Amino acid sequence: MTLKTRCLLVLLFLSSIAFAQSSGAAKPDFTLVILTETGQAAEGATVKLIKDDKPVKSALADARGAARFDAIPAGSYLFSATYTGYKPQLSRAYKFPGHNYSDTIKLQPLNTALKEVNIVAHAPLVQQKDGKTILNVDASVTSTGSTVLEVLEKSPGVSVDRNGGISLQGKAGVMVMIDDKQTYLSGADLNNLLSSMSSSQVSQIELITNPTAKYDASGNAGIINIKTKKNRQKGFNGTFTSSVGQGVYPKNNNSLVLNFRTGKINTFFSYSMNLVQYLTNIYALRKYYDSSNNITAKLDQPSYFSGTSFNNTIKTGLDYSVTDKTTIGVVLGGTLVNRNGNNRAVATWLNTSDVVDSAISTTNHNKNRFKNGSVNLNLRHTLSLSQTLGADVDYLHYNIQSEQNFNNSLLAPGGYQELSRSNIPTSISILSGKIDYSIKTDQYGTFQSGYKSSYSSTDNAALYENLNNGLWSEDYSKSNQFLYKENINAVYGTFEKKYAKITAQAGLRYEYTSYKAHQLGNILQQDSAFKRNYGGFFPSGFISYQADSSHSFTLTAGRRIDRPIFQNLNPFYFIINKYTYQTGNPYLLPQYSWNFELSHQYKNLLTTTLLYSNIKNYFSQLFLNDAAKGILLYSQGNVGSTHNYGLSSTLSVSPVNWWSLTFQALYNHKQLKGFNGNTYTSQADQLNINTNNQFTIAKIYTAELSGFYTTRARNDIQEQLYPTGQLSLGISRPILKKRATLKFSARDIFYTNAMEGLTQFPNATEYFKLTRDTRVFTLAFTYRFGKSYKVTGRSDGSAGDEKDRVGNG
Repeated sequence: MTLKTRCLLVLLFLSSIAFAQSSGAAKPDFTLVILTETGQAAEGATVKLIKDDKPVKSALADARGAARFDAIPAGSYLFSATYTGYKPQLSRAYKFPGHNYSDTIKLQPLNTALKEVNIVAHAPLVQQKDGKTILNVDASVTSTGSTVLEVLEKSPGVSVDRNGGISLQGKAGVMVMIDDKQTYLSGADLNNLLSSMSSSQVSQIELITNPTAKYDASGNAGIINIKTKKNRQKGFNGTFTSSVGQGVYPKNNNSLVLNFRTGKINTFFSYSMNLVQYLTNIYALRKYYDSSNNITAKLDQPSYFSGTSFNNTIKTGLDYSVTDKTTIGVVLGGTLVNRNGNNRAVATWLNTSDVVDSAISTTNHNKNRFKNGSVNLNLRHTLSLSQTLGADVDYLHYNIQSEQNFNNSLLAPGGYQELSRSNIPTSISILSGKIDYSIKTDQYGTFQSGYKSSYSSTDNAALYENLNNGLWSEDYSKSNQFLYKENINAVYGTFEKKYAKITAQAGLRYEYTSYKAHQLGNILQQDSAFKRNYGGFFPSGFISYQADSSHSFTLTAGRRIDRPIFQNLNPFYFIINKYTYQTGNPYLLPQYSWNFELSHQYKNLLTTTLLYSNIKNYFSQLFLNDAAKGILLYSQGNVGSTHNYGLSSTLSVSPVNWWSLTFQALYNHKQLKGFNGNTYTSQADQLNINTNNQFTIAKIYTAELSGFYTTRARNDIQEQLYPTGQLSLGISRPILKKRATLKFSARDIFYTNAMEGLTQFPNATEYFKLTRDTRVFTLAFTYRFGKSYKVTGRSDGSAGDEKDRVGNG
């Protein structure tokens, strides 16, 4: 990026601040600001509007402790405020319409330990808040002992394909974040990370289909933000969770969260350790055709994958309040995942009469090591009652090691053996910094702006060797080293305003990307290098109309981008089996999308949404056929465009006081056009149904019956997925004077959650079915200790917007 362009972005950022500070005022309805006894914002406090001793409506306090109430009918009202660890408080009486547009109340802490707190309510499983769908993971008993990937699979509107690709509301291209930071992973690596994380580490999952301009523009389908548990309470306190599960193989998950807050200092520590034995069985039947569409050969391929995954994650940090207006903090984190597996497969060639022609047995021992270390420095400063400034600097380093040892044997008299091995190390460093500014222009207007710069450096090598005459020799046709450097600079501004029954937000983000790539050569392959610079504007916004106390309508729109994953640009080979390879595509271009949603919400009971998205330069898997070698290559390319039309409906209701039901149905019609420069179209109609039933039994037990079902679906032009689903149940109860909870769950009771489908290659098709160890019975124990004084949150850093693009082939 040129100095001139950098200066332009900074000037845009500074001018946006000047514009915000010069904005005029407008008439508000009413805002109640909730503060703790120390003057800190009570974010998440529940505020109720009360008339004649009956609640009329409620709101949650935002990051500034402000709870806003719109369209208050004429009359006299009170407000009540409740916040975990603090005494409930009732305000004075207010008369509407009136001259008071806002007020502030301070809460007083409870001087009781957690063991004296009587828990009488449970968080709902699904909440709609600030344009997000929030899943409270602990509210689901059947999530007990499961992995984060398994929680996502049964989340409303979320689907996961056999390659680890995650879709949201029927759209691929999701930016996955953990604690507001991208995972920097994709495909198999993202799958491995999420399947090694226990659900006990997670408090909430946010599904954001139309993010504001404050977020990076990455993620055509939106953002999935996985928020890990953070103990934000006063004094010393913590939570310990341990679970054991049994499917075909055993699983064990453990986590510990500690927090100590006193005076100006807040320290926190969390550690999780998960040991899981996994199992994956894949059956594939590939058929080859001639130009007249007659079958010429068949390849029968059953494969068996098993192994262990051992995951350790640690996070610790310190917040220090320099003054009442300034807080600085540091966060350190690290992840270590060791995954060892043994794979067995037999590839049998059949002729047109299903007579065996030849058979190859393949064994593969693989080792995968994933290491990650991160450092975050953050600053939060209150410029005035209406203005705040935040800054973050992040450094992250990833080290991914993949080793494979193949043994291919011909199952025939006088057969041969082929021994090969590979070592694929990947090193990734990311430095990121951002600054964010926010100002409340008046009681109903907020302006935000910011600037961000990130730099990524990737070194990805691939060393392949074959055993010839007892000596290992390098296979130069597959080996290579790929270097990639990328710099992204961005500036954004958003303005939100409410007037009467209408609330509107408009935002604009500009991102400029420059990258350089270099594939080092060897004695068989020449060096190759390429670079590219490009920029783009990404508008977003919404307009919401509150028709009355029961009905509201919202229209949202936004433009987004998906950049190619780092390793998908690397044209090296990754061996899946003797007849199937995976390779990158250095000519991949970004894909762009426009997303539109029109939704209607009836109270907090029913939400109905119409969806439309259009993606250009659509990323899709490409399946290339090397007929001479009998090899199929998996790759990616920009195949053209896709149109996605959708209709979703979400119902949250309590038919009786002991039963809560959440039900969602999502219908999608997809049209995919274009294929590698040639005319090719495909379309699909798919339906996803997700339901969750919560039952309270004898005022002690909480039971759950949940499940999902997906009809035939399509995420890629050439691959159709067959119906799948699962049914799960669970039960929990408090023990040890409500300081602990015991949970039991049975997941995928009927063992129906398989991934099955049909892939169309050039002159070939392949039926596949993937079955994992999904039927699991789990017993979990959670113990809470310390005091229940809740405090405000902390920064999660600036590097959260690049992580989704790291892969390991």
